[in-house]
Amino acid sequence: MPRPRGFTLIELMVALAIMALLALLSWRGLDGMARAQSQLRERTDSVLTLQTGLAQWSSDLDTVVETGLVSAMDYDGRVLRLTRRDTSAGDSPVRVVGWARRMIEGQNQGRGSWTRWQSPPVRSRADLLDAWGRVQAWAQNASSADQQREVAIAGLDQWQIFFYRNDAWSNPLSSANAASNAANNSNALASSAAGDGGVVSSSTNANNTAIAVQPDGVRLVLTLSAGQALSGVISKDWVRPVIGGGKS
Repeated sequence: MPRPRGFTLIELMVALAIMALLALLSWRGLDGMARAQSQLRERTDSVLTLQTGLAQWSSDLDTVVETGLVSAMDYDGRVLRLTRRDTSAGDSPVRVVGWARRMIEGQNQGRGSWTRWQSPPVRSRADLLDAWGRVQAWAQNASSADQQREVAIAGLDQWQIFFYRNDAWSNPLSSANAASNAANNSNALASSAAGDGGVVSSSTNANNTAIAVQPDGVRLVLTLSAGQALSGVISKDWVRPVIGGGKS
């Protein structure tokens, strides 16, 4: 009767080596899938956040309101300030909103973020003027209180703003835009003096300070930071809504 024969030590070692190799390959495959899922989730979150930010940008511009005290929309090269109607509140108060590129600790490795700031509802002249000054101070050196009112949208290397006036896109800080504002202000003042329905508050405030005339369109160009889930250059155009054949 033949003796039963088991595995030799060499055969056992070879089997263990093959099993270890298969386990290693399986682990690397699972790790690769987990990494791919994590990157996809991060990119999806970045895309959704940016889409939300761009939608908020359009909403802010759509609800811009003239107050007669400050410019409805103003860009000084650092921050875009605007006054908008808060349609979520029953009495529709005004809010001052600011958009800027800010260096925020813990965001985008300190390289700058596209950021939005919003004031509390303002219902008086004093509150409006205070909020208008606060948003400019926030863009330069935000206080701890103002930091609580800001939201970082995306990592940003740089951004540009262009206004559409007189059938052309131009830099809001250009001399052409300044001349256009001066001409429009003069026309409004002359119209008011002639008694033909012109409104002085649309071009000057109570202190006779010039107020910038709203552009017919705004072009936003964002250069998103490299090394994050979403990068590159994004451009978005906004056109002032038209109601009943005229500009709103």
